[in-house]
Amino acid sequence: MLTVDATHPDLLVPALRRTLAGGPALLPLPSGTTAARAITGAVRPAEPAAPGTVIVTTSGSTGQPKGICLSAAAITASAESTLRSLGGPGAWHLALPAHYVAGLMVIARAIVSDAQVLTVRSDLDDLHPVAGGRNYLSIVPTQAARALQQPAVLERLAAFDAVLLGGGAAGGELLDRLTAQGVRVRTTYGMSETCGGCVYDGSPLDITEVRIGAGQRIELRGPMLFDGYRLQPELTARVLADGWFVTSDRGELAGDRLRVLGRVDDVVISGGVNVDLARLQTRLDGLTTDGLGPGRAVALGVPDPEWGQRVVVATTAPIGLTALRDRLTDLVEPAALPRGLGRVDELPLLSSGKPDRRSLIENWPMIEEERR
Repeated sequence: MLTVDATHPDLLVPALRRTLAGGPALLPLPSGTTAARAITGAVRPAEPAAPGTVIVTTSGSTGQPKGICLSAAAITASAESTLRSLGGPGAWHLALPAHYVAGLMVIARAIVSDAQVLTVRSDLDDLHPVAGGRNYLSIVPTQAARALQQPAVLERLAAFDAVLLGGGAAGGELLDRLTAQGVRVRTTYGMSETCGGCVYDGSPLDITEVRIGAGQRIELRGPMLFDGYRLQPELTARVLADGWFVTSDRGELAGDRLRVLGRVDDVVISGGVNVDLARLQTRLDGLTTDGLGPGRAVALGVPDPEWGQRVVVATTAPIGLTALRDRLTDLVEPAALPRGLGRVDELPLLSSGKPDRRSLIENWPMIEEERR
C-alpha cells in the first residue's frame, strides 16, 4: 500500500490516477506526524490491500480513525454520476483536505474527466474561475458562511457553474443568502462510505437507490458503496446487508426526494419530550447574524437531574441566552429552545473539522453557563 501526503497534490494526483487504473492501494495522509500516526496505526498499511483500492479515514463521533475501503470502480462510478448531474466536465477547485473523501473526490472527478485540479486556500481568498470552461467547487457550510462576509469572494463564487455544499446540514437562511448573491449552490448528502455525495438537492444521483428502514434510518444502495471497513469485518457486516448500506442517519422520503432529519443519536429526551438536536443545529447554522452561523454554535444535550437531558448551546458568538431563544422561537418547537448557553473561546474540533460534541458534554460543568 502506498501512503502519500495529501497536502501535496503534485504527489497525490498521479498516485490516485495510478490506483484508479488498478495500481497499488493508496492511503492519503494528513500533514503532521500525530494525525498521520493515528491513521496508520488504525489502517496498518503494511498489511495487504487489494490493488485499485483507496482507503480514506473518518473519525465519526468518537474521534478514533476508521479506514474505509473504496474501490476504483466505486470512485469512478460516483465521479461519472456527479459529472452527469452537473452538466459535464470542468475545472475542479480543491479547497478541502484531500485525505478526507470530499477533497479526494474533487481530485477523482477531475481525473475521470481529464480536467484541471486547482488548489485554493480554505478561506477561498485566492479562488478564481478558469476562463473558457466550466468551474466546480466543493465546500462546507462554515466556508460558505465566511464567504458571505467577503464581497470579492462572493462575486467569484457566483461565476462558478456549481458550488457543492456538503459536510453538514446547511440552514435555509444561509442557502437563501448565497442564492440571492447568484451562487449556484447544490446541497449534497453522502459520506465516506458512499464516495461522498450521492444525493444532490434531495434527489438521488442516477446510480443511487434510497429507502427508509427501521427507526427512520436512511439506507443506500448503488455502485458507489464502499467495500468495507479496513480490518473490521464485524463492523462491516453490521452496516452492509444484501447490497444496502444502513447509515446512522434518520430521514424521510417524499416521492423520490430525501429529507435528512439528522443522526439516529441526535434525539435526546428532555423533560419527557423527544428533542431533535439535528433540527436545532440546522436552525442554529442558518442564523448568520449576531456572530452566529455554521461552526459558531453547537446544540447539545447534557445530563440534568431535573430534565434528564437539558438542551444547551455552546457558542463563540457574543449573544445572550434570551436573545438566542428569541431568534429560535419561531424556528423550533418549545422543548428544543435551549435552557443553557455556554460561551467558549473556541469550539473543540475532531480531526475531521467537525465539532467534538463528546468533549463539550464532558467539560460542560467547567464551562460558564447562562441558564434559564
